[in-house]
Amino acid sequence: MTDNAANGYDVIIVGAGPAGLCAAMYAGRGMLKSLTIERGAPGGELLNTDLIEDYIGFESIRGWELAQKMADHAKKFGAVIVTDTVLKVRKADDAWFDVVTAHGRTHRAPAVILTAGGTPVKLGVPGELEHAGKGVSYCAVCDGAFFKGEVLAVVGGGDAAVEEADYLTRYASKVFVVHRRDRFRASKILQERVFANPKIEVIWNKRVLEIKGTERGTDHLVLEDAVTGGRSSLKVGGVFVFIGFKPNTGLIDGHAEHDAAGYLITDDRMMTSIPGLFAAGDVRSQLTRQITTAVGDATTAAIAVEKYLAVLRAGLTVGA
Repeated sequence: MTDNAANGYDVIIVGAGPAGLCAAMYAGRGMLKSLTIERGAPGGELLNTDLIEDYIGFESIRGWELAQKMADHAKKFGAVIVTDTVLKVRKADDAWFDVVTAHGRTHRAPAVILTAGGTPVKLGVPGELEHAGKGVSYCAVCDGAFFKGEVLAVVGGGDAAVEEADYLTRYASKVFVVHRRDRFRASKILQERVFANPKIEVIWNKRVLEIKGTERGTDHLVLEDAVTGGRSSLKVGGVFVFIGFKPNTGLIDGHAEHDAAGYLITDDRMMTSIPGLFAAGDVRSQLTRQITTAVGDATTAAIAVEKYLAVLRAGLTVGA
């Protein structure tokens, strides 16, 4: 597609979650020379989700299974997916992007689609880092089986928190959901499941001040009442934190317009304020972040990249 295609790619896709895999599939269909870089196994947050019931066409499907289907579909159209960690995306003087990775490689392309998702937001309280991996977790699907018979705490009040609390009851003897407010932000159907589950108890208006434990792991939480300021102790064998995600936009070397939370602002073609840099999925500022919106973003971004490269090839000004 580009004059320098022999020395690089038409487009580099950063991340291989639903958005990245969809973008890779459409790039392949568009006959673009593309490279998809993923730090772990293809699938992204799908691999941290046990059961998916809101992806159209699949009334119920395991996260890992949907991830595999998406990866296989992308590869059918020629997607090349490599395992590496992107450290930096910067636009060079020749208007191409340099994508620098942890393996010491620099990949080049005139366009990049950023689908790097986000990382879990931490509580930032004493004991959290000390007990990470020893009772503190951010992934119920990954670590739930290690807590069979334990009393657990889930911190948060959104979709992820209540969904994972319900999931954890298959292993735990009891699950406390600790929320700093007096109502959940989660969708109604997920709330109903939590309230109907006899193994779940909700603790309203409480903040976690500290995570206490021993060398063997987590022992209890120190809680503060959000209304009275009073303190209490909650004995648990593990803590699962689901209080949000921070978009992985820090790897962009240069300023791209973003909202107050750090999510990238794009136009209707998914292009950011940096020409040639597109964003799709959870890194983008939008009303909701679902699998369906991620693949929708990616579809638009990949097709927009085709048109963007055609303009460059014709020697026209982008946007003409």
